[in-house]
Amino acid sequence: MDAFLTLALISGAAALVLAVIFAKQVNSEPQGNDKMVELSAAIRSGAMTFLKAEYRWVSVFVVIMTALIAIFLRDDDGATRAVAYVVGAVLSAGAGFIGMRIATAANARTAEAARTGGIDKALPLAFRGGAVMGFTVAGFGLIGVTLAWIITKDANIVASMGLGGSSIALFARVGGGIFTKAADVGADLVGKIEAGIPEDDPRNPAVIADNVGDNVGDVAGMGADLFESYVGSLVAPIAFAALVFSGTAFQAEAVIFPIAVAAVGMLASIVGSFLVKPKEGGHLSAALHRGTNGAMVLAAAAVLGVSYIMFGGIEGTRPVGLFIAVVIGLVVGFLIGKISEWYTSEEFAAVKNISKSAETGPATVILAGISEGMKSAAYSVIVVVAGIAGAFWAGEYALGVDAGIYGIAIAAIGVLATLGVVIAVDAYGPIADNAGGIAEMAGLPPEVRRVTDELDALGNTTAAVAKGFAIASAAVTSLALFSTFLRAADVPSINVADVTVMIGLFLGAMFPFLFSSMTISAVGRAAFTMIEEVRRQFREIPGLREGREGVVPDSDRCVEIATEGSLREMVLPASLAIVLPLVIGLYDKEMLGGFLAGSLVTGFLLAIFMSNAGGAWDNAKKFIEAGNHGGKNSDAHYAAVIGDTVGDPFKDTSGPALNIVLKVMSIVALTFASAF
Repeated sequence: MDAFLTLALISGAAALVLAVIFAKQVNSEPQGNDKMVELSAAIRSGAMTFLKAEYRWVSVFVVIMTALIAIFLRDDDGATRAVAYVVGAVLSAGAGFIGMRIATAANARTAEAARTGGIDKALPLAFRGGAVMGFTVAGFGLIGVTLAWIITKDANIVASMGLGGSSIALFARVGGGIFTKAADVGADLVGKIEAGIPEDDPRNPAVIADNVGDNVGDVAGMGADLFESYVGSLVAPIAFAALVFSGTAFQAEAVIFPIAVAAVGMLASIVGSFLVKPKEGGHLSAALHRGTNGAMVLAAAAVLGVSYIMFGGIEGTRPVGLFIAVVIGLVVGFLIGKISEWYTSEEFAAVKNISKSAETGPATVILAGISEGMKSAAYSVIVVVAGIAGAFWAGEYALGVDAGIYGIAIAAIGVLATLGVVIAVDAYGPIADNAGGIAEMAGLPPEVRRVTDELDALGNTTAAVAKGFAIASAAVTSLALFSTFLRAADVPSINVADVTVMIGLFLGAMFPFLFSSMTISAVGRAAFTMIEEVRRQFREIPGLREGREGVVPDSDRCVEIATEGSLREMVLPASLAIVLPLVIGLYDKEMLGGFLAGSLVTGFLLAIFMSNAGGAWDNAKKFIEAGNHGGKNSDAHYAAVIGDTVGDPFKDTSGPALNIVLKVMSIVALTFASAF
């Protein structure tokens, strides 16, 4: 078993080394002219200012949670678990910080690559910028979990580290999501609709804040989110195996197997990252899919070998069952990603239907987007349910009657086994988006903007695919964590006919709706202030709207408004997701079981619906801007902009935050199970 733990440390270290190599390659590229350098520096400054302020706010919450863990669990190694919680929080925050630094360094360089070498040069550069985030997140997660197990041999310590990562991820996703969408909505509604100026026009005071938001929401927030997803997918099977398989001949192997799967998945991701190269005349999406699909195939082959090496000599086990569980996870992740692509890519019918509906106004655009998003959620549930059933059977086939939930937990690792390359493909999106903004603001030739728009449209789809991966893993991981909590809290079963459990079910089913309402309303309030500020500057700064030479907007004020609004608004919804399970569990643990079950079902559906509907609205707008249905500045375009504005908080604030909510509530319940 020690050999696999060593392999995990080596794989994690290799991921971090690759991140350093890619970072150096990105930083060695030219940034372009002085205006591009100036714009990139302004975006970086705004992003780092926000991130430092956010971490100061979140550190207060981390201190409070650390104290609660130490106090409530003082008879259950509370001090060590509190330290593990802080370590998880620091690693999650560190991953977001590093990703932000490289993304804000890659944006102008990608624009310059688009200017000098077109798509063939810009795509690999943007991908490498995203890969720094991907392999930093995966490397930190794998090394952190592996060292926690080597040092303590205690699954509770590993779970506490996961809770630390979840806490940072939740605040980062909510705060970053509110920031980016407040700026985006303000820039679009006043700039495109009222002032009639192009997207990312330098006259618009909110454009810099919008580009800052791409980084704080879709890079730092997403990085912390997927760090939490990755660690959570490892915590679930480790905790379950340590608790349920006590006394069996295969307990040690069952605990280490998830780490071994993550280790070979990491190596497969590293190989896959070198397969992302655009071919002449080929689709851009094919280049990115080549990396993710190649990594999945390699990971599956390696897991087959690992399964037989670890379990082949143990009587009564069938190693192929564990291999099947991991493959089921890989297939579920692939299919959820494909469903997201079908409903968010302009190459498929859903986005084209929404674009067509724009010809009859904003109302039909919104109706079409809601319809397509709901349909995608239905298909996604069918895939996840089939995956859960298959993984449960595979677990029992491999290790016996009590191993069905373990099989489901192993499938969750399969979903995220190739996380390094999945995040790389996702983080590429905001870099391409920033590159387009810099190209527009710096006045580069129109063909440069056409290249960055093509990269950006693909980025919307890859972001939806990655969110699909994260949400699918959330559903499967949360189910495994939920089952582990029931065992740890000594709750033999959940009886839905019991009135206490039924109350918990209704409260749990309600909470994702309440959380989504709070976060969407937060975007609306912050956007209102932003809109008023942009209008004020257009009204009070002579010559700004007309583009008079030497007249520049006060972009710093817009960054300040977005920062203040998002940090203020993130506290209540994020805190409720952590506090409610603790309060309900202290009152009645059966009610908490019902609460977790209810929130898991509705939260998964809402998350998929909002993520895919938002992505579809965004790409429908871009499809029209490419010259379809009247093109830019047509009535259809104005209708699509309104649809995109509605979709912004769906896909970048509430939807992705819900997948963290599902897991953080389950991990809180598991961590404090002994206190209930």
